[in-house]
Amino acid sequence: MSVNKVILLGNVGRDPDIRYVDGKPLASFPLATSDRAFTTREGVQIPERTEWHNIVMWGASAETAERYIRKGTRLYVEGKLRTRVWEDRNTIKHNVTEIYVENFELLSRSTQ
Repeated sequence: MSVNKVILLGNVGRDPDIRYVDGKPLASFPLATSDRAFTTREGVQIPERTEWHNIVMWGASAETAERYIRKGTRLYVEGKLRTRVWEDRNTIKHNVTEIYVENFELLSRSTQ
């Protein structure tokens, strides 16, 4: 048995990019999650650390993203990790890790 499950709670970094693949809508955008800053018992200050995640939504989820998700939206996401390799014009290979969304919830909408 194996499990590939990701749960994220963060803020959308930019408005979703929407495109159509074989007639199906696809939304992609970055999501930021942050670890709070803290001070250790020894007095060492550890700064806040932000991680950026590549989010991918298909179908009805992508349509919802197009209508309601904007930069700054607070979002809860459940999905699977997927890694893909692509080659640029200079034949350099790139690895990209993405979160393929299975379930999500809008927690707040941006006021921008």
